[in-house]
Amino acid sequence: MFACAIAPLSMSAAHAEEWPAKPVRLVVPFSAGGATDLLGRALALELSKQWKQPVLVDNRPGAGGMVGAEAVAKSAADGYTLLLASGSMFTVNPFIYQKMPYSAESFEMITKVASGPMVVTVNSQVPAKNLQELISYAKANPRKLSFGSAGNGSQVHMASEAFADASGIDIVHVPYKGEGPAYADLMAGVVDMTVGNINAISPLLKGGRLRALAVTGKERSPLLADVPTVAEAGLSGFTFSGWFALMAPAGTPKALTAKMYADVERAVAEPGMQRYLTAQGMTKTLSPAGKLGDEIAQESSRWKVLVGKRKISAN
Repeated sequence: MFACAIAPLSMSAAHAEEWPAKPVRLVVPFSAGGATDLLGRALALELSKQWKQPVLVDNRPGAGGMVGAEAVAKSAADGYTLLLASGSMFTVNPFIYQKMPYSAESFEMITKVASGPMVVTVNSQVPAKNLQELISYAKANPRKLSFGSAGNGSQVHMASEAFADASGIDIVHVPYKGEGPAYADLMAGVVDMTVGNINAISPLLKGGRLRALAVTGKERSPLLADVPTVAEAGLSGFTFSGWFALMAPAGTPKALTAKMYADVERAVAEPGMQRYLTAQGMTKTLSPAGKLGDEIAQESSRWKVLVGKRKISAN
């Protein structure tokens, strides 16, 4: 009886020791060039070194991350298909989509990987040199300004909605299939502003076509040391941080997800990854083992209130 009882545990541990025996696919549910994609490629490089197998980034954009999430949820629970999710896919999407092809129960929640502030950014043609001028202009011209996002329910969408709510302005949402195309149109003047992830938007600030007005962290970012926080710029009490997490299909062996957690912990502590995160204005952000689901549930309750207040819907 004792031998029978421990057999499944031994098999799981053996499976974890042998894995991976072939390349691992890391699904990024947004287009190339955005915050999730950039972080995913850096993480894939570090995990490839540990696992001695290629970790291949597979961009699957669409529907606020749901296209990629569905692909992973329906994959075999063998550790060879993983998801790098942005937080809003699980904390916001359930409240704005009437039907979703996945839920939190569709995944094994491994851990958060990294987080970073957002940047209130405008096209340089917008007549606002600072945050207060932007708010005043938007209030004097309701629904004249448009903001681009990585899609309905994305962190960029919700950061912009939260900023609009906190500042009392009325701006028009234009969703894209990722940050890359949204920022391309922002630079071209097709949309006027965004509240974008710092690692994706900061490289675009150098050409003079965009203007960073404030960062949404509690403190200034070393990456944009001359840019004030939203609070310093005159809007007290508003902070926002975007985060990203690694997940596997539900049913993936616990021994295997435990190994992945430990390997991610090692990966984000590597000097190369630390330099990358610092250069991107981000920080490593690991969830306590087994607690990511609880963190998502707590955050979801806050977003539910904002979604109702702003009447946000993707349908």
